Amino acid sequence: MTQRHILACLPFIAMAAQAAPIDRQAVVARHNPQLAAIDFMSPLSVGNGRFAFTADVTGLQTLPDHYHREGTPTETGARWSWHEHANPNGYKLSDVNREYTAWGRTVGYPMNTKIPAGQWLRENPHIHPLPQIGFIMTGAGARALVPADVTSVDQRLDMWKGQLDSRVRMLGQPVSVGSAVSPDSDTLALRIRSPLLASGRVAVRIALPYGYQPGAHHNPPLDWSHPAGHQSKVLEQSGRKLVVEHIRDTARYAMTVASGAPLKITRAGAHVFEIAPQSGETLELTVSFAKDGIAGAQDVATVFAASGAHWDKFWRSGAAIDFAGSKDPRAAELERRVVLSQYLAAIQLGDEMPASESGLTTSTWYGKHHTEMVWWHTAHFALWGRPEFTARTLTWFQRTLPVARAVAAERGLKGARWMKMTGPGGRESPGGNPLIIWNQPHPIHLAELLYRADPTRETLERYRELVFETADCMASMLHWDDKGQRYVLGPPLWIAQEIYDQATSMNPTYELSYWARGLEIAQQWRERLGMPRDAGWEQRRTKLSKLPQKDGKYVAIESTPDTWDNVDSRHDHPSFLMALGQLPGDGVDRKVMRSTLDAVLASWDWQTKIWGWDYPMIAMTAARLDAPDLAVGVLLKSDGPNNGYTRAGHNPNKRLPVYLPGNGSLLAAVALMAGGWDGATRPTPGFPADGSWVVKAEGFMPLP
Repeated sequence: MTQRHILACLPFIAMAAQAAPIDRQAVVARHNPQLAAIDFMSPLSVGNGRFAFTADVTGLQTLPDHYHREGTPTETGARWSWHEHANPNGYKLSDVNREYTAWGRTVGYPMNTKIPAGQWLRENPHIHPLPQIGFIMTGAGARALVPADVTSVDQRLDMWKGQLDSRVRMLGQPVSVGSAVSPDSDTLALRIRSPLLASGRVAVRIALPYGYQPGAHHNPPLDWSHPAGHQSKVLEQSGRKLVVEHIRDTARYAMTVASGAPLKITRAGAHVFEIAPQSGETLELTVSFAKDGIAGAQDVATVFAASGAHWDKFWRSGAAIDFAGSKDPRAAELERRVVLSQYLAAIQLGDEMPASESGLTTSTWYGKHHTEMVWWHTAHFALWGRPEFTARTLTWFQRTLPVARAVAAERGLKGARWMKMTGPGGRESPGGNPLIIWNQPHPIHLAELLYRADPTRETLERYRELVFETADCMASMLHWDDKGQRYVLGPPLWIAQEIYDQATSMNPTYELSYWARGLEIAQQWRERLGMPRDAGWEQRRTKLSKLPQKDGKYVAIESTPDTWDNVDSRHDHPSFLMALGQLPGDGVDRKVMRSTLDAVLASWDWQTKIWGWDYPMIAMTAARLDAPDLAVGVLLKSDGPNNGYTRAGHNPNKRLPVYLPGNGSLLAAVALMAGGWDGATRPTPGFPADGSWVVKAEGFMPLP
């Protein structure tokens, strides 16, 4: 953070120092989820950011078909677990190219998904699920367990410890399950107690699926129909330990089940194991996973202790916010969403492999991540004083720089062109994806947030290559318009408001402002490193087209400036608001932007395709326009389809029971509203100052 930034924040720092510290444990505790009945939309999860286990009310995955059909799937997942079908035809991206001609050049983009090559390339690689772990009836009269078998539900998630405690009556008998995940290994620890174990009426079933059923790219069910198509090889088995290697084609993982007490291990099928204690009603075990090699046996007590210490450190670090004492009745709900979103972000996001939009809960878009969502998924970590999570995600961009360079070269561009929808290796997925551009400046913006958190030469050196090559590509994506004596962006391109003709789209408002901001940040990095400003970047930045507007309001895009004339152009994201919201407003006229915000709130289509991240995004714009009442109002707007949060904290969207960009954008908006931005003149500037909101905030980093 520069000296100017520090001086701007001094009044806020002084006020925070005078206030009593927030009782963070009390804030978290009052929002610990507690279920007293089956809620199919709200299974609860434990995890560490790269591995997660989602449980139904029994504490395990006992009723998976019911949860999948009625609400949110209960699965075990890891970001490192991937599978790819064989490619005997040797499909490659150039096989699905569609050519676009613009600015004297014809360039092919891999966009044809209607042919076999396009289908294969879009679906591969895909995320591969880990085993399902649940109770099963055993012995005489055994049958499938159903929701009616489960009564007297008392399930509680202690987020301060990262521990899930579940108590039910099952088949008329008490059952208790405690679970936690190790922060240091992909290990689930379970403490189970029930007379049903002692009587032999139930066991814990660990079933290794073939994968996901094909044909659905959102929430596909697990596939059990190809037992001969994969292998579950027992590598080691003793009275207290089971090691299984699962192999499907070239995909592989190992599972280690361990206990401090003797186990009864039964192989009930080619890919099914039933685990029970040799005697008694207590079963304590760990289930550990490894992509390579074999996971070592873990101790249950050690995992629970490590989880508690990890989460205590997490909650005591970084920023915190407390709305206690507020008169606005919505304050408690916002605080609940904020606390739960922090927990979900920590167990689902911030890994070295960027998360998909459903994280580790279920599979969407074949488990691939969308790089335009990376800002929503990870920027908030830095703003909340936990930049190490943001830094982890940026390592993926650093690792895949060679792929991004190759993409840029294929399209006649310089530097590194970032892929939109992709898996761990960075290969682009066909569709409209290659023409999305608002993902391109994200690595620069995120690197800048990390520099503000740690303004050192070391930070600059760590990310300079990423910043400069991203900026080189941005500059080369601009075209000189001799008639207008300006640089323009597109065509072809696909703007963040995904409704315009990609072949003719030119100069979208948000993307133009982001280009100006990204190039300016890159120039500042050069200066910090003792280098002169790049003349080519500067020429493009200073001669960039003005943000398009009509009748005193910004429009989505210059090439089709009908945002306010045509109701059909008011679907999807009002992304032009991000130019002053997520971004500080390069090229923005504040009066015009305020008129634009008012028009969006009055006449936008809030039903067709507004996603969970739109509400916080709009709130950020309102906050920067000194309209805190509007910011709070839109942040908690309740008359649209995609701004609800389940008791588990998830933000379901149409067809998607889990949509993590909603949680991440909520945290980013609250960081802006509570922590401010460069030039903000009062603390917590995004909340009303009329006494209706009592906001205690500490540890936030202002946005640029």
